[in-house]
Amino acid sequence: MSFLRSSSDRRKSASKATRSAVHGGGKSKIVVNQRLQLNPDKNHQPESYEDLKSNHFGPWIFQELEKHLPSNMLDVSREKKVKYMRGILNEYLSPAESFRSQKQKEFRQKIISNYPPLYKELYTMDPTAFFVPDFLRAINDNTEESFRRIMSEPAPGIFAFEMLQPRFCELLMSEFDNFERWVHDQKVRVMRPNTMNQYGAVLDDFGFQTMLAKLMEDFICPLSEVFYAEIGGANLDSHHGFIVEYGNNRDVDLGLHVDDAEVTLNVCLGTQFSGGDLFFRGMRCEKHVNTESRPEEVFDYSHFPGQAVLHHGRHRHGARATISGHRVNLLLWCRSSVYREIRKYQKGFCSWCGECKREKEERMHLLINNTKLDLSMREGEPTV
Repeated sequence: MSFLRSSSDRRKSASKATRSAVHGGGKSKIVVNQRLQLNPDKNHQPESYEDLKSNHFGPWIFQELEKHLPSNMLDVSREKKVKYMRGILNEYLSPAESFRSQKQKEFRQKIISNYPPLYKELYTMDPTAFFVPDFLRAINDNTEESFRRIMSEPAPGIFAFEMLQPRFCELLMSEFDNFERWVHDQKVRVMRPNTMNQYGAVLDDFGFQTMLAKLMEDFICPLSEVFYAEIGGANLDSHHGFIVEYGNNRDVDLGLHVDDAEVTLNVCLGTQFSGGDLFFRGMRCEKHVNTESRPEEVFDYSHFPGQAVLHHGRHRHGARATISGHRVNLLLWCRSSVYREIRKYQKGFCSWCGECKREKEERMHLLINNTKLDLSMREGEPTV
């Protein structure tokens, strides 16, 4: 499910992005090695991009990305900033993805202008109605200690906690059912969430974009800034939110995969079901995504309604067969354009990839043995 390309492709595109043209005085000046800054300039007030028309990227992406611009670009005109940032962002869209994105935008506009919501209160963030009190208190305290009080970490990098009110889960599932009936009656073909799920819908397509953006910015970012800082957790700036269904006459299971996300939120909404356990098989970079799992990376988890699971998007996972009943899940893929841009310039060892760590350990072990052998030979001692 990842749309990141090969390392060589990213290096080529990076060289283009770092030579973006900045126009001034009627002439083009080529800016060399203009890389995004890893840490945002917290004292910089970004421009407003609410009026910006973009087929693929929301205004909040440009506002967040502006904080990471090279220092000598912070004071140039908005037009020049937009051109530079679009050059970076567009590198992530292949022609096929660009076509799909445009089709999805047209589909979304058609749906939102015609679909009558069943529960309008769901479309505006209402924390006290959406979240359980313990989760809200932890977010308001905003410390690692407060987060860990409500969480378990059943496996490294996988966090489980109660998040959503039962009533909210019921209403969201009813809204989704209402949307499914409406598109059926209107003979509208639904664009499914991804290439693996044949049932479900993208929540942004029928009006949830603003609410999900608030969910990510105000409630997931504080968590990811603490637990996933090394993968852009502090700089999440876009999302893909959707509902999936499993059971009779629905998807049955989901094969091993990685998400097109830096951080993934997976919440079980309901209802009554058996089976459907999540399984995890270790974090992997693009180079090692198909390598074998080690015993310590094998982990299975039983999901239940209202329970959230937060994990690294590159943590390989899937879902076992739902044997009976009907299982509905809310997924929010959270992405960081800043992290993806910076990754272009990172080579070699990936700190979170299990296979990269194993290879590094083997190289270190070999180096130590060779060093011992060399010292032993210098001292004239017999080798073992």
